[in-house]
Amino acid sequence: MRLRVEYTTEPFDLEEAPRHAVVAREVVAGARLDAFDVGPFGNTAEGRADEVLAAVAKLLGESLDAGATRVSVQVSVVAEDDR
Repeated sequence: MRLRVEYTTEPFDLEEAPRHAVVAREVVAGARLDAFDVGPFGNTAEGRADEVLAAVAKLLGESLDAGATRVSVQVSVVAEDDR
């Protein structure tokens, strides 16, 4: 099974990426995922279910430790024809 995760960390800072956002990005970029896209208000990544779920768990722990006050996460199953 393949999953897509979309996530944001808060609070936002439009001047400079806050530490919690950088930490979250590093966690996902370092995971063994097939696709990763950074957007201005949300980020997405895609890969095997076990890899995505492991990355989400690490993302939550490390971004909260780095000062995030909220982490919004949405996980969706990717249909084979959506690839």
